[in-house]
Amino acid sequence: MSSQLQHRIGERGLGVLVTIKRDGRPQLSNVSYAYDAARNLVRVSLTDNRAKTANLRRDPRASLYVGDPNGSSYIVLEGKAELTAVAAEPHDAVVEELIDVYRAASGEEHPDWDDYRRAMVDDRRLVFSMTVDHAYGMPQP
Repeated sequence: MSSQLQHRIGERGLGVLVTIKRDGRPQLSNVSYAYDAARNLVRVSLTDNRAKTANLRRDPRASLYVGDPNGSSYIVLEGKAELTAVAAEPHDAVVEELIDVYRAASGEEHPDWDDYRRAMVDDRRLVFSMTVDHAYGMPQP
């Protein structure tokens, strides 16, 4: 990926996760993401009972679109999704990874980690990760 495109994606932000519906059409969802340039890895917190999660279990191909507010630049990252198990206990490995994703995606600490841990289990959260196989877009002029 060019340094200009890598600059566009940044370490975190808001993007559109694109998955493939059963009928082949795209399904789009707004998400907060964390991007690790050293590992070329995108991570997102997902909920187990959502369409995008079901789509990814059926077909792991995914894209993440990130544009700027005025539409003058964008990047699309493509790859195959990997999904963790669903968070089952407040201190399990999935919740620990969800905490890491939260910190990376928000750039800050949560005000109440015990509450966050409970919410991750109650919401049936899991982690989407995608190693970027292909990237394209239009860097800022």
